[in-house]
Amino acid sequence: MLKPLADHVIVEVVEVEEKTASGIFLPDTAVKEKPQQGKVLAVGRGKYSDNGTLIKPEVKVGDEVIFAKYSGTPVKHQGKDYLVLSERDILATIEK
Repeated sequence: MLKPLADHVIVEVVEVEEKTASGIFLPDTAVKEKPQQGKVLAVGRGKYSDNGTLIKPEVKVGDEVIFAKYSGTPVKHQGKDYLVLSERDILATIEK
């Protein structure tokens, strides 16, 4: 598994099914926007402030998150696609 450094987070992107207001599901061939939702698989230790204190990340493994549209670096590891994000690119967690 990948181990992120500092305040980086490894996210598995979740493809959300697109459905119109009338309940029709859009096929994959339809024009879709880039996904912005994923599940956190690994979290770095955090980053250090100017005075040397460790600032721990707010997200944890297993959190479902929404991240900025064009953020992160796509990575392929052992045949799977992941996204490496900085924690500041995560906009919200999804509570269930």
